[in-house]
Amino acid sequence: MTAEPGPVPNLPLRERPFDWFFIVVFSLFTITSLISDMLPTLGVDISQPSANFFVNSNYWYASDTDPLFMEPPVWMRIVTGLSAFVYMPFYILLVISLIRGWNWIQLPSVIYATMISTITGIIVFGVEFFGEPEWQTTNPVKFLAFNLPYVLIPIVLLVRMRKPSPFTRRF
Repeated sequence: MTAEPGPVPNLPLRERPFDWFFIVVFSLFTITSLISDMLPTLGVDISQPSANFFVNSNYWYASDTDPLFMEPPVWMRIVTGLSAFVYMPFYILLVISLIRGWNWIQLPSVIYATMISTITGIIVFGVEFFGEPEWQTTNPVKFLAFNLPYVLIPIVLLVRMRKPSPFTRRF
């Protein structure tokens, strides 16, 4: 009789260097969800300059770039609400899972990556580029610089999490 091989152990974080990229990026996504997506979700007016740093930062971004974000319709506030109240806690959990090597995060990561790249992709390439004229971006380069990472990085995460037990391999 031959013994069946046991489960493959997780690699330590130092042997998964690409996961450091995800740790940094999703830590930043946590902050941007808090600063950017929370404000329109809660109905904070960002259509005028303000003494408030967070409002003014959003105004700086949206005033010449993103009319949909500057004066969001209800459906867009739902999208930003997903980011503020669903994705932001997920980002925190993902960062902890990446550091600790919790393999169970694989399925939630696949669900998240599919959802956000689809929703953001439709808004980025649909509404902002081909939608109604009042919602189209007036500064495509700046718009893509700020928004394209929210489509591309989840797709890279999806590739990273393509198989069960993602922390047993380097990528």
